[in-house]
Amino acid sequence: MQKPWLVQYPPGVPAEIDTDAFASLKDVLASSCARFADLPAYRSMGAAISYRQLDEASRAFAAWLQKVAGLQRGDRVALMMPNLLQYPVALFGVLRAGMVVVNVNPLYTPRELEHQLKDSGATAIVVLENFAHTLQQVIAATPVRTVVTTQVGDLLPPFRRVLTNAMVKHVKRMVPPWRLPGTVGFNRALELGRAQTFDEVALTHDDLAFLQYTGGTTGVAKGTMLTHGNMVANVLQLTAWVGPNLRAGEETAVMPLPLYHVFALTVCLTLAGLGEQTVLVANPRDLPAFVRTLRQTRFTVIVGVNTLFRALLDAPGFADVDLRHLKLAVAGGMAVQRVVAQRWKQRSGVPLMEGYGLTEASPVAIANPVTIEEWSGLIGVPIPNTEAAILDDAGKPVPPGEVGEICLRGPQVMRGYWNRPEETANVFTADGWLRTGDMGTMDEQGSVRITDRKKDMIVVSGFKVFPNEVEDVLALHPGVLEAAAIGVPDARSGEAVKAIIVPKDPALTEADILEHCRRQLTAYKVPRIVEFRREPLPKTNIGKILRRALREDAKAA
Repeated sequence: MQKPWLVQYPPGVPAEIDTDAFASLKDVLASSCARFADLPAYRSMGAAISYRQLDEASRAFAAWLQKVAGLQRGDRVALMMPNLLQYPVALFGVLRAGMVVVNVNPLYTPRELEHQLKDSGATAIVVLENFAHTLQQVIAATPVRTVVTTQVGDLLPPFRRVLTNAMVKHVKRMVPPWRLPGTVGFNRALELGRAQTFDEVALTHDDLAFLQYTGGTTGVAKGTMLTHGNMVANVLQLTAWVGPNLRAGEETAVMPLPLYHVFALTVCLTLAGLGEQTVLVANPRDLPAFVRTLRQTRFTVIVGVNTLFRALLDAPGFADVDLRHLKLAVAGGMAVQRVVAQRWKQRSGVPLMEGYGLTEASPVAIANPVTIEEWSGLIGVPIPNTEAAILDDAGKPVPPGEVGEICLRGPQVMRGYWNRPEETANVFTADGWLRTGDMGTMDEQGSVRITDRKKDMIVVSGFKVFPNEVEDVLALHPGVLEAAAIGVPDARSGEAVKAIIVPKDPALTEADILEHCRRQLTAYKVPRIVEFRREPLPKTNIGKILRRALREDAKAA
């Protein structure tokens, strides 16, 4: 097909890349660890590990999985941790052993965790002790038989490790009581693994690397099958896209987004491929601590979502952060608001580089060139080896400037949904286009703009919330007769969840609803607004609630 967007590629960015340069993510890691052995790879809480140490520790963990835990190639291993040094060690260890990573949000409720572990068939999990009590409640109903627990400070220097773990557990009391017989500590697993011989595993592009869970219009989270080929392609695509602006082995990136989120995950893998140092921020919501980290770091790259950049701009002390060395500020996961983009450029001198993707595309497919001088509201152009088209409901291209569904093809596009062949078939056209569910336009030079979402998905600070899941939880409350969930604009998070309820019990209160939801849903899925109505909710002639009409009511109000 014609690719009008190529005229916008900056000098040095190729139209096509060699996706066969690496057979797997394991090979990408091995190359970086050999090339940048003595450089720092990751930094967290003031401590760093080099690429050599990352290589040794991940090899030890891989050997433990193989020889001590007895796991086999292709087994699924869940990771349930925030951004700590343990995360990349475990991640690369699982991949090196030829196993499949299942990323888990540590803040999941028991219901959400049980679904993901059962659906993925994960037989092992690495979990931060702070969240072990959640696992304890559901493990008997899942296939998990191997549990590795870790504490916040496990990979810090010895004195700081003891002090940090004691503070977290006994002073801040951040570890609820838990009991999981037969667990092994993360450092003990590394110790045992170092005494084993690691068996190298030959991986190809066809081998599964991640089951990355995403929602759906049915409200049931689906495992997106991302192969080593998908992930290698996206890593190399992003390397080609940002490479001309960065110097391998010389940059420091700040990563406040959780690595269990696919956007942060792939950016992290790209930075590792370039031999950069990544500063992991475990809790960016602690703005004073986050700002202190920024003040202490000579960083050249920062990655975030609109919500985070806005919070930083409003945070006390951010005016004192040295941004003179900043080269690249990457924004993804949700739409960037114009006022945030303008304020960021004014404060830093560097524009927010917005991109677009989805879990099913590993995730990046469209991005603004790094050479832009101002944010434009466009999501950019297709990156190398990627095709994009705006199609109508019949799968036919629409003329430039007209609205249709954004559709994608490329080597980063998923194999399909785990054990869901029908849903996989529904998301692809007959000629292989991935239907994104997002509506947009493309101009004559190939620039893409999002206009609306075809699905009812709500995006809260870059995280997807699907109305059916929220509505299912609302319906469980005995005082609820009817319920709907919609997204409404929110100044800080982009969108917020609004629940519209017809009560069965006239004494039902907003506090009752929120308490119920907090027990069943991760925090970002909990409704921010609760509205009670006496009249039945608007419905189609077959009884389906008209969310569109509810959104129009909210907009009018």
